[in-house]
Amino acid sequence: MTALRNRDVSIFFRVMGGLSALLLLVACALPEEAFKNYSAANRVSQWSSVLDALGGGNVKRAESAGNTPLYNGAVSMNVPTQAGSINDIARLFAGMDSSYNQTAALAAHRLRMDSLWATHQNARRGPLQAWASEEIGDIKNANAMFYPFSGPDFLFASALFPAAETYVLCGLEPAEPLPRLSDLSQAEIDSGLTGLRNAVSTIMQSGYFITTEMRSNLQATRFRGVLPLLMAFMARTGHTVESVDTVRLDGAGNVTLSGSSGNTGLMIRCRSGFGSSKRVFYFRQDLSNSGVSAGGPFLTFVSRLGRVPVFLKSASYLMHESGFSNIRDYLLRHGSAIVQDPSGVPYREFSRYGWNLWLYGNYQGTLSLFPGCQQPDLIAAYSSGRYPVKPLNFGIGYLMNPQTTSLMVGRPGR
Repeated sequence: MTALRNRDVSIFFRVMGGLSALLLLVACALPEEAFKNYSAANRVSQWSSVLDALGGGNVKRAESAGNTPLYNGAVSMNVPTQAGSINDIARLFAGMDSSYNQTAALAAHRLRMDSLWATHQNARRGPLQAWASEEIGDIKNANAMFYPFSGPDFLFASALFPAAETYVLCGLEPAEPLPRLSDLSQAEIDSGLTGLRNAVSTIMQSGYFITTEMRSNLQATRFRGVLPLLMAFMARTGHTVESVDTVRLDGAGNVTLSGSSGNTGLMIRCRSGFGSSKRVFYFRQDLSNSGVSAGGPFLTFVSRLGRVPVFLKSASYLMHESGFSNIRDYLLRHGSAIVQDPSGVPYREFSRYGWNLWLYGNYQGTLSLFPGCQQPDLIAAYSSGRYPVKPLNFGIGYLMNPQTTSLMVGRPGR
């Protein structure tokens, strides 16, 4: 009987304790205004993990009460906070149907972008996707990827890794705010679209950016930085742009939604044509030894993705220099796979770290523009029989001729 009484008393106090806790939570609930002004310093890692737990790993955008932006990053970049309006601008940049008045200049922009896209799809994207499906099926379905020295090249990232939920791109180009389109004259919009079109023409035709040309084309207009290119590429590859936020990394490598200050990059959320949610990070990041180290903020952030595949293309042979040994060694120690052209990690480094290689194409040396980076050991490897070698029917990176191009696929040794 005493035991029963004690149990009843215990249950009573548990119920009362629960009610007290509930009342305390209600009393401490933040007012609506506090949510409107929610600190932009909240870390992506904190709320993404909660959303992932609730949504089976899907990437979602947090929403505020009412119709006001939860974070002020979009406002600082002059990007609309409504997903439909953001995507409308992306389609305008891409030369696709949008709600903007169809002037003669916009019609010409669309025709030229259609032509560039058709060239890219037929000569680069289509063949690359077919090759990836045949040769790297175990790599292409990764849920995250890292693309150093990429600049705003979402085109090749999405072609090789269509299933990824998280893309990490980086380069030296800034992420600048868009101008308010409502404040621009039609002539300024037309000029901006011309500069954007010129900036993307090299990568869509030849498969790589010429950085100085891209920078010059964009800085000469009101559409500056990498954001217009990223948005255009997302629209052209069948993605719907849902949100844009400015981000930075703190000293511990945590991503912070930075608002109008401390911006070193972007986080763009988009949805593929099949409905899957994605987030694309772009960081303005110096990858030389003075800019990155294994325990520094940027590589700490990348490491939190786990061991992910790496893509390297048109990387200017920078990792052939001692001044880029930190990023080179990091990739070989932490990458789950490396897919690259010869401008990435030097061939000799793969054997030093015990990686297995598969070679594609018929490498005969690189452009004369890179005289110290011909890699005669890689030329010899193509005929030595040491590694599997298969032909390619497309060019990649600086080597656009399929007869003398090269792709390398590395997997860590077991």
